[in-house]
Amino acid sequence: MGTLHINSIQPSSGRRAISWLQSASIEVWLKFLLALVGLGVAFGAALFSTAAGEAGNPLASVILASLSLLMAAFVGLVTVPYLARRVALERLRETLHYEVTKAGVVYVLVTVVIGIAALNTGNNLLYIIVAAMLAAILVSGIASAIVLRGLQLDVRLPEQVFAGRTLLGRVVLNNPRRFLPAFSIRVITGRDKSNKKAIKRWRWERTTFTFPPNRTPENQWLRMRDWKVRRLDVRPPAPGIFEGMIYFPYLPPKTALHADLQLQFSRRGRYCEAKFALATQFPFAFLTKIRDIALAREILVYPAIQPADALSHVLPLLRGEWESFMRGRGSDLHRIREYMPEDSARHVDWKATAKSGSLKVREFSREDERRLRIIFDNPIAGLLAESAYERAVSLAASLAWSLSLQDAQLSFAITGQEPIADVNEFLARLAVIEGQQFENGSEWEEAGGSEQYSIIVTSRSRENFSPMLSHSSYFVHVRD
Repeated sequence: MGTLHINSIQPSSGRRAISWLQSASIEVWLKFLLALVGLGVAFGAALFSTAAGEAGNPLASVILASLSLLMAAFVGLVTVPYLARRVALERLRETLHYEVTKAGVVYVLVTVVIGIAALNTGNNLLYIIVAAMLAAILVSGIASAIVLRGLQLDVRLPEQVFAGRTLLGRVVLNNPRRFLPAFSIRVITGRDKSNKKAIKRWRWERTTFTFPPNRTPENQWLRMRDWKVRRLDVRPPAPGIFEGMIYFPYLPPKTALHADLQLQFSRRGRYCEAKFALATQFPFAFLTKIRDIALAREILVYPAIQPADALSHVLPLLRGEWESFMRGRGSDLHRIREYMPEDSARHVDWKATAKSGSLKVREFSREDERRLRIIFDNPIAGLLAESAYERAVSLAASLAWSLSLQDAQLSFAITGQEPIADVNEFLARLAVIEGQQFENGSEWEEAGGSEQYSIIVTSRSRENFSPMLSHSSYFVHVRD
């Protein structure tokens, strides 16, 4: 017999109450209520201490005053720092900073000149003008801050990205506010200007001061410990996803607008943005108010995929060798050939036999053994020029992508790494691969059995591989 399970259904209001009790907000409210109770007790103890002192009871006055101080100190140590950190964290999420524009610099200079003239002449009209101009700066800062508050940003990027191909991303800007619209919003990357240049680092190192410097140590007159400054290797900044900005002139309340972003990456690798930012010069363009948004995005760019005509020198030969290696018994006709004594009579093609006058048999390809393995024989770093190495990586990725679209069981391997079964994982590894530091063994040489055909993209000759692998493999050689 089956078992009947009865689940109690809670009302929506009850579920909301339980979720609120389990959230982090309940801890904040408990701390806040504890602070209120503690401060109330401290205030009451202070009042009673004053009353006891006026009534001529100094002992009770001292005890109550001490209790008031201890309670205030307890609240200050337990609840105030926690609430202050929460407020600071919330403020940090809404960090606003600004940059002065050229128009703002000119405006400030004009305001200073008019202010000096007002001080020298004592003209009340000039004082009023200066006050209005200063008020315009204040209004501009407040208005731009209000425009940026509460806006939500989302950046959507495609999953499969190949180097050299143009693709579209999407930037979505949402204004969840009920009444306030937003004007003149720009979406920019949050990278600092200093990160756009190469990063140089300096370090002090111990050395020995010698004189004369060109003599051997035993013939030098003076040797003493010293320090020197050495510049470390220059580290270029991490590549970002895009440059420039995306502009939204007007964003109504309770509305989300999107803009398509055209992206193109010239090289394979990992691209990331640690944060984005929203900027506006509304309403007077005196200041550029910028609000940082902690929205990290990372995209992995696969190697460039060569077009089909660029692989025309590889695919026909490969298809011929593969089919020759994989011919057998199955349902797909491979070819019709002359009858051999070891052939079975059930494979005789009687129509072809009647036309030609000699026995003909059908030869089928094996459906259950159509396995193909693509191997990237990663060379030692520096063995190939950078252009030749990138060409080899691109060729391996192109073969993997082209053959994955055909009806074949594919597997992949890279020298010094574990076997790979998925084409996307193979492309992801090729996206960040670098030359080997040391010579690694080819554990994949004997793997897969004799029924697996391999395509090896390598800079080595066929003689460097095992005889079995050389017999059941197609070699694509890459040279400088």
